[in-house]
Amino acid sequence: MVKNSFSSVISQEEKKENGGSVEFQVVSFTNKIRRLTSHLELHKKDYLSQRGLRKILGKRQRLLSYLSKKNKMRYKELINQLDIRESKTQ
Repeated sequence: MVKNSFSSVISQEEKKENGGSVEFQVVSFTNKIRRLTSHLELHKKDYLSQRGLRKILGKRQRLLSYLSKKNKMRYKELINQLDIRESKTQ
């Protein structure tokens, strides 16, 4: 499996004190998504991993939707830092 060199946006101190925040969860899901994507490039017929990827994508999308409704500025900063696209449904 190819390791993805994605540096975390949130520092180690913030992880320890605020591990349940929406931003931390989105960063965590983004790391998992990138890792699974690189895995699926090598193993195209791994359907169980494809299903897991779709589930994680849905969870991240729901969290981003929640964050955009609650605090638009934090949402914009987070998607810019993670270099992910903005949702079309907003």
